[in-house]
Amino acid sequence: MRLGVLTGGGDCPGLNAVIRAIVRKGVDHHGHAIVGFRDGWRGPLESAYEELTVESTRGILPRGGTILGSSRTNPLKRPDGVETLRRNLEGVHLDGLIAIGGEDTLGAASALYEEGLPVLGVPKTIDNDLGGTDATFGFDTAVHVATEAIDRLHTTAESHNRILIVEVMGRHAGWIALHSGLAGGADVILIPERPFDVEEVCRLLERRHARGRYFSIVVVAEGAVPREGTMEVLAAGQTDDFGHARLGGIGQRLEREIEDRTGFEARTTVLGHVQRGGTPTAFDRVLATRLGLAAVDAATELRWGTMPALRGTRIELVPLAEAVAELRTVPPEDYEAAEVLFG
Repeated sequence: MRLGVLTGGGDCPGLNAVIRAIVRKGVDHHGHAIVGFRDGWRGPLESAYEELTVESTRGILPRGGTILGSSRTNPLKRPDGVETLRRNLEGVHLDGLIAIGGEDTLGAASALYEEGLPVLGVPKTIDNDLGGTDATFGFDTAVHVATEAIDRLHTTAESHNRILIVEVMGRHAGWIALHSGLAGGADVILIPERPFDVEEVCRLLERRHARGRYFSIVVVAEGAVPREGTMEVLAAGQTDDFGHARLGGIGQRLEREIEDRTGFEARTTVLGHVQRGGTPTAFDRVLATRLGLAAVDAATELRWGTMPALRGTRIELVPLAEAVAELRTVPPEDYEAAEVLFG
């Protein structure tokens, strides 16, 4: 067989581990040829590709990012997108395509499968918000980076008697904020699933102050929103091909509100893309490798329209449509369990 592979959406620690696993098992075990498309869905749309070999993918396991590049190109936004993909995949003589990505990349893959294209997916997102799988690679690394940052900020917060606000990634789901906040001993954690009352946030900080703890750490997901009528809502930024607004700024907005309402000095640190970059953790390397091996096996068996997923401790194939049907968000009971530690 001759298979294509692409990486779409935001880069993520562990992507290269998936590529390596697909190539190693595809070439050495199954005797396949592997083609890597450049920059997400832009690659097959524009026939931008390169042959991938065992030699060309040596040494990439511990590297962050993706050797294939990525983009947020949406093939379904183009009037002739489906037919262009079909024509270009046939032109490269491919038997099928493996798309590695999050909700948008896999949503496009699912739609293309419904149009008759031989496509399967591999789940990837640091936000850990994909349905159909218990965990996605990249999340563990992102939590590790965020936790280390919170640990470092604790000493500065305590030295200067400041409120330090740490803004982490998480558009619709607060998994990174919740897990890094718990691991780092944050005093308040704010997530997109639970609109917050800024007065309650200030009350918790003031209570801590009254107990003689004159510093605090607030962890906030970039997609967190205030409860209606409690605070000015941030204006949405420009949108990408998938209709997502560019986020960022909730940390600075909180900083001003907390200073104005409490009189405590506050500062914001936005971790941003540092959460995506760098060496993946051992957990993410292993998970990504397992998913890559399962993906090339599924392609060999012509199991198009599916996705390898982590279910418990096992890797199982699930329908792509199931994976993108709904986001996996933080359950209310998980957040309520953490609330007892606030303040």
